[in-house]
Amino acid sequence: MSARVASTQVRLAEFRRNVENGDMIYLGIDSGTQSTKTIALDLDSGDILAQAQETYSLIDGLPNGHLEQHPSDWTEATAKTVQSVLFQLGDRKQEVRGIGVSGQQHGLVVLDEADLPVRAAKLWCDTSTARQCDAMATHFGGQEAIIAKAGNAMLPGYTAPKILWLKENEPDNFAKTKSVLLPHDYLNFWLTDVKRMEYGDASGMAILDVRKRVWSDELIDHIDPRLREMLPPLGSSSEAHGTLKASLAKEWGLTNEVIVSAGGGDNMMGAIGTGNVRAGVITASLGTSGTLFGSADAPVIDDQGEIAAFCDSTDQWMPLVCTMNVTVLTEKTRGLFAWELPELEKNVASISPGADGLLFLPYLHGERTPNLPDGKAVLYGLTDENMTPAHMARAAMEGVTLGLGHGMQRFSDLGVSPTEIRLTGGGSKSSVWRQIMADALGSATVCLQTAEGASLGAALQAAACHTGGGKFDRSGLESLTSRMVAVDQASRCEPHPEAQAAYAEQRDRQMKLTRELNAGGWL
Repeated sequence: MSARVASTQVRLAEFRRNVENGDMIYLGIDSGTQSTKTIALDLDSGDILAQAQETYSLIDGLPNGHLEQHPSDWTEATAKTVQSVLFQLGDRKQEVRGIGVSGQQHGLVVLDEADLPVRAAKLWCDTSTARQCDAMATHFGGQEAIIAKAGNAMLPGYTAPKILWLKENEPDNFAKTKSVLLPHDYLNFWLTDVKRMEYGDASGMAILDVRKRVWSDELIDHIDPRLREMLPPLGSSSEAHGTLKASLAKEWGLTNEVIVSAGGGDNMMGAIGTGNVRAGVITASLGTSGTLFGSADAPVIDDQGEIAAFCDSTDQWMPLVCTMNVTVLTEKTRGLFAWELPELEKNVASISPGADGLLFLPYLHGERTPNLPDGKAVLYGLTDENMTPAHMARAAMEGVTLGLGHGMQRFSDLGVSPTEIRLTGGGSKSSVWRQIMADALGSATVCLQTAEGASLGAALQAAACHTGGGKFDRSGLESLTSRMVAVDQASRCEPHPEAQAAYAEQRDRQMKLTRELNAGGWL
């Protein structure tokens, strides 16, 4: 028997022994744009035993449209939150068997030959690459041709145009670059010393042919043939990324057998954490930005490029729509009138659906769906009657929700029909907003019993991977999520037919106004 085979058998025996003993805790790390959170999940009870969070900021002073962070902010926050959680666990930290990582999608992390960041990471919300997107689309004959090659349009949020931007604007930094990683890949590398990409997060780069889960050679060669050498190995999302490196295991007081699962993008991990691993469930995240995503057993390709045709982190597919302006607009409105959250809720609830004709186009930070990287927000339809703080607050909440409603309509056009919408994010705490979501999206909405979406999903993926002996299958993951993910029935909202019809009309008005203002050069 070879030493390698013997070592593998020892590890599998350790996996089986831990499963039989039932003493298993899994850490879920959610590294986002504003903060990193780590939780500790007890697989036996389903309880979240400990949690910790660290905040950080964007880099100040950059030109408009440039949004960046230092990767060291993520690793420092991860170390602090993990150490805090382990301290809270006390002696039970010896039961930690696996770690899963959720990371903000689309960010560009470039490393030099010493595996140090060449520059700050350009983030998903960076819209400075609009020119590169237009140039690539023109080269290949339009966005339709890009979609034909990769399944997705070439949009400013994605990673590929950021790589081309780096080559064209910072050639010295591009020349220094030896590795290209996504944010969650970078954290996995920091945890394990292993560079690897999984299908889910990689599909958001816009150079992966999502139909076949292989890189598009034509798109890579157009950016730079050397890019192929910069990309790490690509593989299944169900396979473990590696084992926690010895130095961190020693520093944190953990065993040498802690696995690190493949992890994934925040939306992919949020899908697992909300039990969205089978067709019929749609997850809606109401955070700074907004997303709608579902599960599909085949690629869902939108020839108009509005629905992202991503892979998920269970080796399935995940149609997704993203809008860049959700709580950012409601929070700006709340701040404008110096309201506390209950006051915002009360004022929005005091106005009937439709805000008496007031429309709020919510494009404060440009927009991704519709594709308006330089978009501006617009208040339209002001009258003596509706020029009040309460009307503006209602119009703001409706405006961002109808943007997601446009995405839901595209889902329906492509054959994706939900039986239930599961809400996460800060906006989901608002009862009036939950009802607006049900009415505007035309489906029942419900929250989860825990607010931990992406971090819970990361912990559950790690648990499925560990208990599966280093690789999970979908049936095992579905069984795990059905046991661990529970909805809060008290939060359920059913759509009101009259309001649903009114919002369908208002959604069409909002999109028509958006198109006409954009065509006239006003957005």
